[in-house]
Amino acid sequence: MSINSEKDLAGLRKVGRVIARCLQYMQSKLEPGITTSELDALGGQFLSAHGARSAPKLTYNFPGHTCISVNEEAAHGIPGAKVLKAGDLVNIDVSAELDGYFADTGGSAIIPPESKLHLRICAVARKALESAMLEARAGVRLNRIGYAIEAEAVRNGFTVIENLGSHGVGRALHEEPGFIAGYYDKSDKRILQENQVITIEPFISSGAREVFENGDGWTLITNPGVFTAQYEHTLVITKGKPLIMTLPA
Repeated sequence: MSINSEKDLAGLRKVGRVIARCLQYMQSKLEPGITTSELDALGGQFLSAHGARSAPKLTYNFPGHTCISVNEEAAHGIPGAKVLKAGDLVNIDVSAELDGYFADTGGSAIIPPESKLHLRICAVARKALESAMLEARAGVRLNRIGYAIEAEAVRNGFTVIENLGSHGVGRALHEEPGFIAGYYDKSDKRILQENQVITIEPFISSGAREVFENGDGWTLITNPGVFTAQYEHTLVITKGKPLIMTLPA
């Protein structure tokens, strides 16, 4: 969508703040022994208490309020009986609808003790998001987002998951401009427009370039021993720095 009024901006900020706080709350509950279904239930209760509805459940009938992906699971992990343990790399993706507006956020966290690899991959994924956001301004080619993400990954000896990417959001979970590659696609001539609403969500991997569905219809995985970190914000494009909608305060 494109922002057409202060009402639109306020609506996006409201839902963005709710999901940012939900992510923060869920990450605070990460500890050995909790199951992903228990963690998801906490997220669902948080969204409901703030008047929001799970976007993946609403849009796709996803079997959970949030997506929780552990270790070699890169995205769209179904909450279930899996028990989290010390050392796990856990990605939580939270998206919701509130008053007709949709926003999307996510982040990876490590249950201590943290391995050096997990710490490095998370740090690079955060930096890739920051670098990509600096490129995201009106009049710039959309592929500069992927250029920045890929450059950060390669500089640090990591790879980008090429069949996962960012997307438009706002009045639905997935909108135009559609798929935004996390790598430099020189054939993509699209231009970012002022007031456009998008996500940026780099998927940085310790060696994979693709993810594969694991057979449950949802969860996307890499090969054993290959890990992925992801961080995500919903943004409004301006002529300068983008406005970040998914901040907790």
